[in-house]
Amino acid sequence: MKSRDNIGEEINRMLDGIHKDERALRMKEFIQHGKISTYEHCLRVAVMSYRLNRFFRLRADERVLVRGAFLHDYFLYDWHDKSVKIGSLREFFKLHGFTHPDNAADNARRDFEIGEGEEHVIRSHMWPLTFRKPPRSKEAIIVCIADKLTSVTETILRF
Repeated sequence: MKSRDNIGEEINRMLDGIHKDERALRMKEFIQHGKISTYEHCLRVAVMSYRLNRFFRLRADERVLVRGAFLHDYFLYDWHDKSVKIGSLREFFKLHGFTHPDNAADNARRDFEIGEGEEHVIRSHMWPLTFRKPPRSKEAIIVCIADKLTSVTETILRF
């Protein structure tokens, strides 16, 4: 396995400046888990995805993998709205967990040049919660798993 510095350099190269763009830097304004920003969470998922791909020799398209992972939560709002009341099943399915993949994909498509592969990674990363959008590529499956692993780690570590 490569050193952290080499992994960081490769990820920076594959992100091609997206992570330094002022629009992406807005993710630092929003908390994801505990005290961890959405930006930091997305970087962690990108690194975890890269490492899983390399460790298990899955031969996923690393550029699609890393860019999709970094933009998977590019929804740009505070999802911790405690005032939301659920009065119907329709309102339940409008909650953040169900809707943010599409919001993130729409924002990523609008702000960056992403392809269909990255878009699929972003839209399917919440499976099985978003059961109608299963991951159908190696890249999407890896990011889906990396996101769950990273989220659990971030949530547990905050306690």
